[in-house]
Amino acid sequence: MDVLVPLLQLLVLLLTLPLHLLALLGCWQPLCKTYFPYLMAVLPRKSNHKMESKKRELFSQIKGLMGASGKVALLELGCGTGANFQFYPAGCRVTCLDPNPHFEKFLTKSMAENRHLQYEQFVVAPGEDMRQLADGSMDVVVCTLVLCSVQSPRNVLQEVQRVLRPGGVLFFWEHVAEPQGSWALMWQQIVEPTWKHIADGCCLTRETWKDLEKAGFSEVQMERQPSLFKWLPVGPHIMGKAVKHFPSPKALICSLPSLQLQATHQPIYLPLRGT
Repeated sequence: MDVLVPLLQLLVLLLTLPLHLLALLGCWQPLCKTYFPYLMAVLPRKSNHKMESKKRELFSQIKGLMGASGKVALLELGCGTGANFQFYPAGCRVTCLDPNPHFEKFLTKSMAENRHLQYEQFVVAPGEDMRQLADGSMDVVVCTLVLCSVQSPRNVLQEVQRVLRPGGVLFFWEHVAEPQGSWALMWQQIVEPTWKHIADGCCLTRETWKDLEKAGFSEVQMERQPSLFKWLPVGPHIMGKAVKHFPSPKALICSLPSLQLQATHQPIYLPLRGT
């Protein structure tokens, strides 16, 4: 099988040679960025139809994070066309982030169809660099079918940890690699170099559950779902949530700024919490 995969990869490459030549010349990426939003305006409707009950169950948990204000700051990574908006509860203040500016007109349409949400801004940036968003500014981060196409899932999850407040939650739904040693995984490995060009950088063989488990969340819950479209090389999915830990009391004390005593050495009195 180890010898067969590169040979079949080469065969697929030869069959799709014009595509790879366009990519080599730097012509394919701009074209892909333009047409991909139109493709994503169609496919999520089909996946939402298949996953509607599961998505409603997952995102219904957002209500529990609203507290007394009835509001929650929500960041959607790789927001695309806004296909998830219909599943968010009222009271969400939504910030959208995507590296592709061509999604904006599709987002505007989705916003008009989901008036129960409050829209904050559309940030054009990759998930690995969300410097425009402040530390601890988000109660919820949503990431659906995104970690397959980023440059570094590890760096994206670090940024998610940074922008989430302590106790904040990452909700995710991602497709992952087929089981090791399976024919299905071999098929993914064969078509992946070509698929990455067709699907705007999407990697078929990532073991994203490992990245989530190693990202430093205090709690990770996930369940495995079968592939939605048998005719596509996209494999099974993982769906769940990851909770950012609360800092320990010792860490909080260490993070306090040091106090400079005056020359008179007068005592400094700090009010106790709750007084």
